[in-house]
Amino acid sequence: MTLLRRAITPSSSISASKPEERVKAPRLKRPGMRGWLGKGRGEAFYVQAPQEWRGTTVQVCGLWPFAIGTGTPMVGVPLGRHIHTGATLCCDPISWFQRAKLISNPSMFVLGKPGLGKSSVVRRMATGLAGYGVMPLVLGDLKPDYVDLIEALEGQVITLGRGRGYLNVLDPGEATSAAQRLRDAGYEKEASQVLADAHGRRHTMVAALLTIMRGAPPTDREETILDRALKVLDDTHDGIPVLGDLLRVIQDAPLEVRAVALDRGNDDRYKEITENLEASLIGLTGGGRLGEMFSKPTTNPMHRDRPVVYDVSAVDDSDMDLQAAALLACWSAGFGTVNVANALADAGLEPRRHYFVVLDELWRALRAGRGMVDRVDALTRLNRTRGVGMAMVSHTMSDLLALASEEDRMKAKGFVERSGMVICGGLPSAEMPQLTSAIPLSRAEQDLLIGWQDPPAWDPTTNQEATPPGRGKFLVKVGGRPGIPVDVQFTSVEASISDTNKRWHTQSRVGTRDQDGAGE
Repeated sequence: MTLLRRAITPSSSISASKPEERVKAPRLKRPGMRGWLGKGRGEAFYVQAPQEWRGTTVQVCGLWPFAIGTGTPMVGVPLGRHIHTGATLCCDPISWFQRAKLISNPSMFVLGKPGLGKSSVVRRMATGLAGYGVMPLVLGDLKPDYVDLIEALEGQVITLGRGRGYLNVLDPGEATSAAQRLRDAGYEKEASQVLADAHGRRHTMVAALLTIMRGAPPTDREETILDRALKVLDDTHDGIPVLGDLLRVIQDAPLEVRAVALDRGNDDRYKEITENLEASLIGLTGGGRLGEMFSKPTTNPMHRDRPVVYDVSAVDDSDMDLQAAALLACWSAGFGTVNVANALADAGLEPRRHYFVVLDELWRALRAGRGMVDRVDALTRLNRTRGVGMAMVSHTMSDLLALASEEDRMKAKGFVERSGMVICGGLPSAEMPQLTSAIPLSRAEQDLLIGWQDPPAWDPTTNQEATPPGRGKFLVKVGGRPGIPVDVQFTSVEASISDTNKRWHTQSRVGTRDQDGAGE
């Protein structure tokens, strides 16, 4: 500061003993804030923002006073550039919770109209978090949007569908082997807890499938019968049971099951009590609309030490019940594996692993039947204690608020309210009252989201639609803080594995070959 002042003071090198002897420096005319005033002198009516660059305090310390503090967080996965300032934004729910302490819950909810890049944002975060050592778990990919990414990360792709792959909902997964390891190491209590968690997960999954089959949850008595029948099955069955084995236990009417069924020692009364339950289980073993996908041995067991994606794209969109059941089964298997990994890490038998769980197309599972919201609600409330980050993806708030009962609608709305961050893409104006009731949005932020959902313009030169104005543009909201508008930018490598419209790019004609023998 001192040297700078001396250098620019004209009289600093002149000394005089009397004031009248001082040499007066000539006054220099300087332009104003908008340039030279006057005709022909080029006064600017609009001053453009200066170009911005980033650097560390060591690199840019000599540029003072032109260096300023950044306005966007720099902790986490590089997501894109701030739309107004061009500053880089780093953002993901795990880094903002664990390292930056910006949010109190490592979860995010992504909203936006189809085709604007919701899955692309989640894929970018999954890619960056994989570099930090966090393993992505895509528990149900319906399009598929994440298979290429998980393959590029050398992860595990589990394909499910009619005749393509099976997921046994009674399979405890790695819980049995993990419990044995814990017992061998002297952790008897922890081993019992792992097995109890696996039992509860299987019971919950069977009840969820019954809910989808019936459109309503099973009765209290039926839930109790299922619980006791599963315990009898574990004690008497060798190997891994399937739904057909559970059905036979109920049909055989062992004393333990009859005791909770309250049949009063009457065989006819027992058959009457369990008739509806038997009919539903028969439907789950191959005779119903859910087919055999959940009643046969698991074709590809999930591993806890690699990125995983459940590819359920073979299930047709018109079969919504099967889609919802597949998503719930994938979620159950995924969180069961996370529980096993945490138990082994707590005992010091394995290193601590963190997971980034992706729940895409959330609205499909919520609409499957009454009671499904409660089961999803239980999953979303425990993500912080499980040591996982979570990304929930849906289209609009209307998807969440279109449920039959008011109670379910309020719980679904709570998914957005409890999320650590909410990332919004282009949304119609009709969504704004519902969205602002969950998260605060200023009028300018609402106008931004509405403008991003406008349809693309027609390019007369190429005779094709131009890129939609809101593709790749999102608003990151954390509580009541002002939103951060960001333009997500991909590298060339990411672009090659992030294309969800591959089947539209090339149209092959039967019998037509090029010189290399490949179809056109």
